[in-house]
Amino acid sequence: MKSGRGLKEHSASIGITLRILDAMSIVAAGFCSFYLFFDHNFFGGYFYNNILIGVLMGQIAYSSLGAYQGWRGTNSTTEASLVFWSHVVTFLLIILSAYVTQYGDSLPRMWVFSWFLWSLGFIAILRIAVRRMLGYLRAKGRNIRRILLVGNGDLGQRVIDKLQLHPNLGLSVVGFVGDVSESDTVDPNYPILGSIEEIERIVHERGVDQVWITLPLGEVQKMEKVQSLLVTTTVTIRIVPDIFGFQLLNHSITEVAGLPLINLSTSPMLEGKNRVLKLLEDKLLASLILVLICPLMIALAIGVKLSSKGPVFYRQERVSWNGRSFNMLKFRSMAVDSEADGVTWGGASDMKVTRFGRFIRRSSLDELPQFINVLRGDMSIVGPRPERTVFVEQFKHEIPLYMKKHMVKAGITGWAQINGWRGDSDLQQRIDFDLYYIENWSIWLDLKIIIFTVFSGFFHKNAK
Repeated sequence: MKSGRGLKEHSASIGITLRILDAMSIVAAGFCSFYLFFDHNFFGGYFYNNILIGVLMGQIAYSSLGAYQGWRGTNSTTEASLVFWSHVVTFLLIILSAYVTQYGDSLPRMWVFSWFLWSLGFIAILRIAVRRMLGYLRAKGRNIRRILLVGNGDLGQRVIDKLQLHPNLGLSVVGFVGDVSESDTVDPNYPILGSIEEIERIVHERGVDQVWITLPLGEVQKMEKVQSLLVTTTVTIRIVPDIFGFQLLNHSITEVAGLPLINLSTSPMLEGKNRVLKLLEDKLLASLILVLICPLMIALAIGVKLSSKGPVFYRQERVSWNGRSFNMLKFRSMAVDSEADGVTWGGASDMKVTRFGRFIRRSSLDELPQFINVLRGDMSIVGPRPERTVFVEQFKHEIPLYMKKHMVKAGITGWAQINGWRGDSDLQQRIDFDLYYIENWSIWLDLKIIIFTVFSGFFHKNAK
């Protein structure tokens, strides 16, 4: 069952839309302000330059200060504050860059002040419009996140009461999971769908996006049981702690509709602004790399074609972000009938590999077509390596936390690979390194992995 039509909570679509609208606002305000104070025929080149600089500085300031973070459940005052201070920083950077580039003396102060006010007004109006449009769509049943509550007591009822006051959030409770007792407060509109032992089945059948644990803090064993039963899924798990009178110094706590939520399974990569940064990193670097390696790929394609009969590319079904399958591309290194008897884990050395195929495998050059997968959105340049569907179904029951690697897109290279865990190496070690990457992701970590891959990651004893 597919849930949550429209934009996903962690989708970069809203962030990208806001970036485009902010850029348009800065450009439009710059020209409107200019028409107010100058003759419309007097457009010097440096005015165009400053408008372009304004767009660039706006993207940097707004992103750095968190003005593009997802605000499903956050109040408008928080967003307004972020926008205002981001805008102030934007224009401080514009003025600074103008003086650094020696355009400061010819930059009219009245134009800059008017530009600041006009652009702030445009951005505020457009953001209010976007927020209200999304709230309207969510209240009408679009862009809904389906939530399953674990624990049908007073705390669970409080959650429902809060969310019913905010239909514009698009958070829909599908029901409860828990035990029935006389002391439980159960809303007849939100049924008990089963016991905790049935939670995995309920999540799949009901198309649940998030599981919110609304158990008393003393029910630690039940909380651990929920996590254990959902270890083979990619559903987001959150705790709604009954701690409204406490103040906790914990960066993993977020707030939705006045409810404190502790994120149990998340990554910095899933934040709105970071998703955009990751997207830009993948698209820009993949495009640049493909242009640079185009002659090499042509040569490798010729080598594959001349070394054996069959297609140049080898397509293999793998599993990536959110458990979705895709066809991963490689240069074919095996004979076309090498998998006629099926595949087994650890059987790479037994495959019928061609002489040229052995070289491109050992050097990892067979992986280069996966930059096409990156451009198509199937993969990232850096991330956990994807595995075949048949092995995922096997390993998710055997390796603790195995499915958590699918919270993010699969990668061409990763933290595990540059540390030597590749090919048919120990799975538990690979998962440990993959989870470290997911928990500690940053652009700088990605760049570090890319640099290590380029200089030391191609040839390795486990590449077969």
